Amino acid sequence: MIVLQTNYGDITIELYQDKAPKTAANFEQYVRDGFYDGTLFHRVIPGFMVQGGGFDTDFNQKPTRDPIENEADNGVKNTTGTLAMARTQDPHSATAQFFINVADNDFLNHSGKSIQGWGYCVFGEVVEGMEVVESIKAVATTRRGMHADVPAEDVVIQRAYIA
Repeated sequence: MIVLQTNYGDITIELYQDKAPKTAANFEQYVRDGFYDGTLFHRVIPGFMVQGGGFDTDFNQKPTRDPIENEADNGVKNTTGTLAMARTQDPHSATAQFFINVADNDFLNHSGKSIQGWGYCVFGEVVEGMEVVESIKAVATTRRGMHADVPAEDVVIQRAYIA
C-alpha cells in the first residue's frame, strides 16, 4: 500500500502490480525516491479528476525519469477512485504525474492502439481516504500562469510512503 499524506488528510492506494506491472513499479519507485514529497495536486476538475505529482510548491515542474510504456490495454477501466497516469498526446509519454478519477471516465479507457484509442493506464485504486479526495475535488480553483483548474490554495502531498 502507498500512503499519500496531504494537507487534507491521508489517501491510501493499492497498486495493481499484476495488471499494470511497469506502471505500478514506476509509481512505486518515485515514492521510494521521495519524488512526490512536497508536490502539489495542481489540477482539480470536479466531475472528472484530481491530478498531481509533477510540480513543487513553488509551481516548478520537477525533473523526471524517462517515460514509460502505456499499459492501458490491460482491461482496467477509469472508474471513480482509480489512479491513472497522466500523459501528453503521445500515448507512451507518462512519467510521474498521475490522477485520481472522481467519476467514471469511460472516454479515457483503451479502445485501440492508435493515438486516439490508447487511453490512460489505470494502475491502482484508493482503498482508504476517498473522503479526502472528495474534499480536494471541492476546492476553489484559479489560473496560475498558463495552467487552469489550479487550486486557489495549495493542496500538497506532504509525504508519500510505502505502508
